[in-house]
Amino acid sequence: MSAFSTADISHMSRALQLAERGLYTTDPNPRVGCVLVRDGEVVGEGWHAVAGGPHAEVVALEQAGEAARGATAYVTLEPCCHHGKTPPCSDALIQAGVARVVAAMEDPNPRVAGQGLKQLHGAGIAVASGLLAAQAEALNPGFCQRMRIGRPFVRSKLAMSVDGRTAMASGESKWITGEAARHDVHRLRARSSAIMSGIGTLLADDPSLTVRTPSGETASRQPLRVVLDPHLSTPEDARFLGQPGRSLIVTATEEPELQQRLERAGAEVVYLPHGGDAIDLHALMRLLAEREINEVLLETGSILSGAVLHAGIIDELVIYMAPKLMGDGAKGLFHTPGLDKLADAVPLDIRDIRAVGEDWRITARVLAEE
Repeated sequence: MSAFSTADISHMSRALQLAERGLYTTDPNPRVGCVLVRDGEVVGEGWHAVAGGPHAEVVALEQAGEAARGATAYVTLEPCCHHGKTPPCSDALIQAGVARVVAAMEDPNPRVAGQGLKQLHGAGIAVASGLLAAQAEALNPGFCQRMRIGRPFVRSKLAMSVDGRTAMASGESKWITGEAARHDVHRLRARSSAIMSGIGTLLADDPSLTVRTPSGETASRQPLRVVLDPHLSTPEDARFLGQPGRSLIVTATEEPELQQRLERAGAEVVYLPHGGDAIDLHALMRLLAEREINEVLLETGSILSGAVLHAGIIDELVIYMAPKLMGDGAKGLFHTPGLDKLADAVPLDIRDIRAVGEDWRITARVLAEE
């Protein structure tokens, strides 16, 4: 028999809905929601809206006031018990006199990791966790992965025809998908901590790598733009360098003059060689994790996409499939030399397929090799 009632499930579901409101704004913090219930009535609700601002529990407690005493707090992530930019939420819950705390999941942050629930229990508050844990983790794949293994969650965005082609042999690729799919991509960009591309895409398309609203305006919050450029070939007038927000160029070339030229143009340049002309992709992921990057969106050509896939770094594919046939002379999704036998194929777990305008969006996780 479940330890949780239908009322528990209903209130936690509401807390998850609230947490989702911070999908585009809480970075690098996790998205968290909280619902306070006393005598079967909701007395307070809150969600974490922006890093540095009040946490979900504090917002809900302020709304509830004295009604929080004796209430149950449903929170999508274990309450923090350490001083960061804000005081511990565990202290606030204790001082408010709540009687019970139900957390969807324990916080993977080593500074918390069960200690918040332990502190609450020690103060005489009934605690429980594990209610709708999978749904709570799905809201914060990057934060959870960064805390557990020191690497961001990497999502590869791809657009292709029905026959799996991403560009004509000439390189022409605008536009494979329709307007609705392109707007959907900006939602993916908006939830990301960083957008990553390669020098090949940069030189071919000169993208801005920014988040834009459906009306075409540049959004206020912009993810870090990361360009992999082994030989520092980025032009000083590249569009992404003139955009609001930060730009990072990662290179395998030690050329002080070229580096200074790009730094004057507004970029930070980081040297991460991996032998020859290659960039150390694993070192790059560690660097991004150290900079509190939770989710990385790859917008790369087939060669770089294949290299990142081969390195075992891609966690999720988001593929937009257009109702077109582009022929066998066009370019494929991934450049993957060495996949000669069916046994070498990369296994995927398809999580979602849905229509987006005239196109189809396929979301799949890359399964780890046995």
